[in-house]
Amino acid sequence: MKNDEGEEVQLIITDAWLARSRAIHLSGTRMVAAFLAVSLALMLIAAALYHWVFLKGARERWPVIGSVVRFVVADEFEQRDRFMRENLDAMAKRLGEIQARMLQVEALSERVSGLAGVNPTDLKLAAARGGALVEGRPLSLEELQATLNDLEQLTGERTDLLTVMESRLIDQRLKKMMVPTQQPLPGADIGSRFGWRIDPFTGRQALHTGLDFSGEVGTPIVAAAGGVVVTADTHPQYGNMVEVDHGNDLVTRYAHASRLLVKKGDLVKRGQRLALVGTTGRSTGPHLHFEVLVQGVPQDPHRFLHAAQVAGR
Repeated sequence: MKNDEGEEVQLIITDAWLARSRAIHLSGTRMVAAFLAVSLALMLIAAALYHWVFLKGARERWPVIGSVVRFVVADEFEQRDRFMRENLDAMAKRLGEIQARMLQVEALSERVSGLAGVNPTDLKLAAARGGALVEGRPLSLEELQATLNDLEQLTGERTDLLTVMESRLIDQRLKKMMVPTQQPLPGADIGSRFGWRIDPFTGRQALHTGLDFSGEVGTPIVAAAGGVVVTADTHPQYGNMVEVDHGNDLVTRYAHASRLLVKKGDLVKRGQRLALVGTTGRSTGPHLHFEVLVQGVPQDPHRFLHAAQVAGR
């Protein structure tokens, strides 16, 4: 029953046995609270009944409940399988990248060991292992992923390190190859050394600015180091002459040749033929006059050749 003001509802409950009645007054707020309480109670009762019926049906294998359970379990396993496949595909891709990195590291290590004079097979020997077995728990997916990340980072660092080492070793080898340490007339004897001597033409004391190597006409003259030919021409005193620039203001000179085999601008390597022994220019007989100049100043070539002999021991 609702009054004129519409503020509350009056319920009258009559007991037929006791022949009495009772009035309950409900306001709007109380009605909403009562409705919510009843709804919550019904939801809890329904959930409890559903849970009880579902578990009982699953345990006793009721046909309908069993089908529902199998559907739910199959869907759950399908989701797990999909998740595992996605993660396995991702890890397989990572493993492929790491394998490629490892191949790169192996190739770099072989090149670096070759430059350093180390046998690459000595680096591939696996270290011996042993000890008591103490098993640990299986790795989780997150731990396996972290291990792959660490391995990838390690291979990257090793690749960078080997690349720097290779670059420096190549640079050192190039510098070494550009130093005149190869004897320009292999196997020949030295006829006259660098320094002051009696000039064979004037009979006076004069500075001999190189080394004279005795040899027969036509004997090949080779480059003492790699470089660029800057002179291949005839000189009044040196005769047929070749000059090779090795960089860093270092030049070698090969004089008195009978024939030149290179021309100006040619790029030559260590041991390459430059000319043939002769007796052109200011010469008393067939031989090679060999000079080493640093910033245009003659140096004793024997120091460079002797340094190569000492390093090769």
